[in-house]
This record gives sequence, structure tokens and C-alpha cells, in this order.
Amino acid sequence: MEDEDEVAIRSLHTLEEVFTASELFSAVWHGDRSGMAPNLLRALAHSGNYVVGMFAGEHMVGASAAFFAEPAARSMHSHITGVLPEYQSQGLGRRLKQHQREWALERGVGHITWTFDPLVARNAHFNLNVLGARVTEYLVNQYGAMDDGVNRGDQTDRLMVSWALAAPPAPMPPDEKVVASVEIPTDISAIRRDDPADATAWRLRVRRQFVDLLEKGLVVGGFDDARGYLFVEASG
Repeated sequence: MEDEDEVAIRSLHTLEEVFTASELFSAVWHGDRSGMAPNLLRALAHSGNYVVGMFAGEHMVGASAAFFAEPAARSMHSHITGVLPEYQSQGLGRRLKQHQREWALERGVGHITWTFDPLVARNAHFNLNVLGARVTEYLVNQYGAMDDGVNRGDQTDRLMVSWALAAPPAPMPPDEKVVASVEIPTDISAIRRDDPADATAWRLRVRRQFVDLLEKGLVVGGFDDARGYLFVEASG
């Protein structure tokens, strides 16, 4: 895309739009037909939740869906956000998240939560370093078996993160504050494709290390592309 300013983000209102968004999610996740059905997107949108598409002209190139948490939490959970493969690595995912942030703030929401695979380095960098979200939980096999081209054959461990919308991103912890680190591969997708056994070994090793460090009371203070997740003592 030559000019990302040509992209528009808007709420989805018609049946045609929600069907297109569901097909887009299927394309992003390599054939998953069960991840976000059109009727569920339609219900979420009609009941006032966040369901948007990103359009280049009339062509939908990205989409996102989120729903409100319990009222007292002033929080929203972002369940799925995706950009078509040919439009990735152009800053469009960040634009979607910033639109989600502005939409939430207008409605009195202070935090947005979501989950991501702890083995995917680019997502860890984006979520923790670019957006400034903070890890709150390690969830073992959170969604069970998933039959899509990204997750098929793997257990769906996830990190839950919380994004404080009005707070600036926390700086990377200084080396003297880092107590431990958990390394992850640079490209888990390639390992899953070329050596599934090695991918499983990464999953189990990272799970074991994460759970052990969290049980010791440490927290994730940041993510370093070379060292992985950086653990620090919990403050306060």
C-alpha cells in the first residue's frame, strides 16, 4: 500500500460487512472457519461492542472485535485483531489498536486486555514495547485444540496482557533490575513448519520457565529481542 493514510476504520453494521470480516479472519489464520462466526460478530456489534473493519477504498484489509468486561472493571477485552497477509508489516495493526484505544476512552474504558502466544516474538515486541501493555497471567492451553493453520497441532498457551490506555509505556527495565529472562525463538512459525518436535519443546520449556518465575513472585518487566522476556521483582 503506497499511502496508509488512505485507509479508513469504521464500525461494521451490515450483514455483508460482518461476513467479509469473518472471511478475513479465516484468511489471516489460514483457514479457520470457527474462530469468529458472522452471527457472533453481528451480535457483538448490535449490542454495542467494538466490531470494526479497516478499509483500503472499499476493500476490507483488516478487522477487530472486542467486548466489554464486567461494568465495575471499566475494561474491554480485545478478542481478535487481524490484517490480511499482503498488508502486514505496514503499521496497520498499530493503527487498529490506536483506533480501539480512542474508541474505548470515549466510552469511559480505562484498560484493554487481550491474549497472545508467548512464543511469537513479533507480537511480544509489539504488545509490550510498542503499545506498552503489561503481562498479567500465563494461561496454559487457554483455548484447547484449535483447527487452523497457525495453531493446529500445538497447545494454545497464551499471555494475558492489560493495556492502561491513559498511561505512557513503561521504560525497559535497567539490567541491574532484571532477575531472570525467558528466551523465545525468533521465528516460531518456521520451526513449527520445519521441526514440529522442536516447536513442542519450545512450548514446554517456555511454559515451565514462565510458571516457575511467576510462582516466585516475579513479573514481566519488558521484552528484549535478543534475551526474550525480562523478569523483575514486583514493585510495591
